[in-house]
Amino acid sequence: LNQQEQFTTDPLTTDSYTQAIIVGQKGDQILCRIGARDGSISIKESKWAAPIEVTDTDVAPSGNIEDEKQTRFPLGSVIEVKVLNLESESIKLGLEQAPLAQGALVAVDPFSGQIKAMVGGYDFKESQFNRAIQAKRLPGSAIKPLIYAAALDRGYTPATIILDTPLIYENLEIETGKVEEWKPKNYEQKFYGPTRFRFALAHSRNVVTIKILEDIGVNYAANYVKKLGLETPQQRDLSMALGSTAVTPLEILTAYTVFANGGILVPPTYITRIRDRNGRILESIDPADFSNGMAADQRLIRKPPRRVISPETAYLTTNILESVVREGTGWRAKALKRPSAGKTGTTNDLKDAWYIGFIPQLACVSWVGYDQERPLGKNETGSRAAAPAWVNFMQEAEKQFPVKNFRIPDTIEFHPIDKKNGLLLAEDSEKAYFEVFAPGTAPTKMSGDKQLKAKDFFRLDMEGTL
Repeated sequence: LNQQEQFTTDPLTTDSYTQAIIVGQKGDQILCRIGARDGSISIKESKWAAPIEVTDTDVAPSGNIEDEKQTRFPLGSVIEVKVLNLESESIKLGLEQAPLAQGALVAVDPFSGQIKAMVGGYDFKESQFNRAIQAKRLPGSAIKPLIYAAALDRGYTPATIILDTPLIYENLEIETGKVEEWKPKNYEQKFYGPTRFRFALAHSRNVVTIKILEDIGVNYAANYVKKLGLETPQQRDLSMALGSTAVTPLEILTAYTVFANGGILVPPTYITRIRDRNGRILESIDPADFSNGMAADQRLIRKPPRRVISPETAYLTTNILESVVREGTGWRAKALKRPSAGKTGTTNDLKDAWYIGFIPQLACVSWVGYDQERPLGKNETGSRAAAPAWVNFMQEAEKQFPVKNFRIPDTIEFHPIDKKNGLLLAEDSEKAYFEVFAPGTAPTKMSGDKQLKAKDFFRLDMEGTL
C-alpha cells in the first residue's frame, strides 16, 4: 500500500509514463495497480522483457504468473509502464523500460532540406542534450558510401574488381622508437579475394574500402566528403575508410541526401515560417527558392543549395546502396516493400550503431549508443541495434508517399557483365548480370570462362583494380 500511494501524486494522462505493481494474471493480460486504479498489460506485446531470477519468496509467492524461479512478471514487482488508454475502467498499459543506451533519429526531405522529424534522445525531461544535432560520434562503416562515391569520380565503376587480401601497415612511434603494426580486417574475420566494387559496399568490406581509399588518395577523399556536407575535418589517414572522425547524425544524413536528390547539397532547414499571435508572417523560407538565403533572424540564414556531384555519380551510389538493402547488411529495410537505399554503420568496438537510408521522398538516420562511450554489447551492429528503429519510423512515415523508383539519369548505361571478373558478357548469357555505368565507363573486354591468372592477381594486389 505504501508503494501504491507513491504512484498517485502525478495525474495520469495518455502516453504518460509511470510505475505500477503487478498483482496477478488474467488470460493473456498482466494485471497491475497504479494507486487506486486497475490496469492491464498484454503478455504478447511484452515478450521482449528478459526473464529475471527470482530469489525473494515474499516478492514471488507460490502461484506466480510463470515459473516461480524464472519469470518475466513476478507478482509484487514494480514496473515502468506507459498509459495507452484511459477510457476503460481498467487502464490499458504498455510495458516500458528506460534504456541505458541513448538514441537519435532525424528525417529530412532530401529536396527541400526541411527537417520532418527529430528525436534527440529518450526523454527530454531527463536530458536536454539533442544527440541528433549535438552528439559527435564515430560513423564507422556509414562513411563508406561517401568514399565509394569519391572513387566513382576517380574512374571506378560498380563492376571494378578489387582484391580482398590481408594488409599490414607499419607506423613508427617517434617518442618511443617502436614500430606499431595495423592489420585491418573485415567484420567476419575473413578475406574474400577478388571482389566487385558493388559487392564490397553491399557487404561492408573493410579491407577493400581501405584499398580504394589508398588508391584514390586520402586528401582527395577528405575534400570530397567535405563537399558532400561533412564539415567536421576528417582524420587524414587510412582509418578514414572505417569512419574514424566523429560526426553528428544530421551532418552525415545531409551527405546522404546528396545521393537521394541527384547530387545537390541542400543544407537542412529547421524553420519555414514564423508568425505572430495575429497570424502575420514575420519570416518565411520558400523551399522552392533558397537562392537569397536572407533573413532578419540569424538562425534562418542558410547557404543556397548547390550541385556538388554529378547526377550520374549520385545515381550509381544510390543504386549500389539499394544492393545494401536487397542483399547486404541493410536487409531489414526490405520490410518497407518499396525501393529504398541505405547503409549500416558499426564501429570496431561496437560503441556506435547506425542506419542511414532513404526512399525517393525522405531520408532518415537512426543512431544508438551510450552517452558515456562504451560497447553496446556483442553483435550489436548497425543492422541489429539501429536499423529496427529506422524501419519502425519509416513504415509510418512512408504512408504519405506513393511508391516510386529512384530517378535514373538519361545518360546512365546498362551492360551485361560477368560477376566473377566484372567484364562484359553477351546479353543472352545465363551468367549475365546487368550493371549500371556512367556514360563511357563500361568495360570493353569480353569475359571468358578462364579464371584469373597468377599475374592478374599480382596486378590486382599491386594496383588494387583489374
